[in-house]
Amino acid sequence: MSREFQINHIRNIGIMAHIDAGKTTTTERILFYTGKVHRMGETHEGSAVMDWMVQEQERGITITSAATTAFWKENQINIIDTPGHVDFTVEVERSLRVLDGAVAVFCAVGGVEPQSETVWRQADKYNVPRVAFINKMDRVGADFFRVVAMMKSKLGSNPVPIQIPIGAEDNFRGIIDLIEEKAIIYLDDLGTKSEKQEIPEELKAEVEQYRNQMLESLAEFDEEILEDYLEGKAITPQRIRTALRQATIESKVTPVLCGSAFKNKGVQLLLDAVVEFLPSPLDVPAIKGIDINTKEPVERQPSDDDPFAALAFKVMTDPYVGKLVFFRVYSGQLAAGSYVYNANKERRERVGRILLMHANHREEVKFVRTGDIAAAVGWKETGTGDTLCSEENPIHLESMEFPEPVISVAIEPKTKVDQDKLGLSLVKLAEEDPTFRVHTDTETGQTIISG
Repeated sequence: MSREFQINHIRNIGIMAHIDAGKTTTTERILFYTGKVHRMGETHEGSAVMDWMVQEQERGITITSAATTAFWKENQINIIDTPGHVDFTVEVERSLRVLDGAVAVFCAVGGVEPQSETVWRQADKYNVPRVAFINKMDRVGADFFRVVAMMKSKLGSNPVPIQIPIGAEDNFRGIIDLIEEKAIIYLDDLGTKSEKQEIPEELKAEVEQYRNQMLESLAEFDEEILEDYLEGKAITPQRIRTALRQATIESKVTPVLCGSAFKNKGVQLLLDAVVEFLPSPLDVPAIKGIDINTKEPVERQPSDDDPFAALAFKVMTDPYVGKLVFFRVYSGQLAAGSYVYNANKERRERVGRILLMHANHREEVKFVRTGDIAAAVGWKETGTGDTLCSEENPIHLESMEFPEPVISVAIEPKTKVDQDKLGLSLVKLAEEDPTFRVHTDTETGQTIISG
């Protein structure tokens, strides 16, 4: 069976941000525009698609990283929604491990907040290329250029604005594309009606200033652009995009975009930027591991012809299908109904059903291939951080490191009858969260949970 999307048309991205920067709303809008959600959910209504645990909908925050597949201009985008609360850093680390690129969402009013710094450092650790989206441009106190300056000073990153806003707060009515040198004016609140216009006279000087800054940043990494820029020659948008893509994939620059996800402004341009500037599985280095038989280091190339290798990055208990294991395929392919080898547990697992997840609706597939992120049903042994591979070519991918628990509490059931139920629930929790530990204190006989 041939591939529907070639590997260079796949993007595995995370959306990372500080709490309340508007991450879930941004994801919702992406799903709306890519045709996966028919009615947009609002976080404050408690109906956002990515927030599917009851606790999340009540609090309007994202706890678990749901993985969703969306499609944009003949590209497949797999999105992992990462939590922004500091309590959930392990979820973020775990997600970053399986991503190829990320969208960092900042609030135009709050700017770079403490948790944004934590998540940014984690992304630096895993060398994840990023584009930044400065959201909430319609809010009182929104200041695009202040946030760009904060990205430099607080994160030590190299932000390169490829857009600047037209107006701010209530007057935010459009975006200037510095690459194409065009103004995009929004004509309605749904963000579906927009038109390209010439740049307004009063903004021309500012546009030239920021476009030159963008070209200067790229000239540091691209000698041809440097020569043409110094000679005053025109540089085509296509060349700017190519240079920007290369510099972004090498994590040398972070393209910065702006908009208001809530008002649907700038989201389609953000999707374009994800496809244009973030890496496909072919643009990132081959995954390294240890050959189990020879104990020698080996690599798996991102190709369907290489032996199968995948990493399980999340376990969830689903109310309908039971235990779901989310995994990222680095090489090879896997068919439903076959077997897979778990290198950590040294056990075979039968591949029952493979689901492509859309935050809370599922699509069953017969195959998964290189670059896919999917969920498997019915794996008994597999836990978070386990390597899945073919039995003929066993490999152990570097596993994830999880922080030690920081808090412990003694718990007991209300009645003797509840003892078994409590035991089962704790086992489920421990399966889903590797930082959650359960033990019995030998001196007091109490059940202690740590996390």
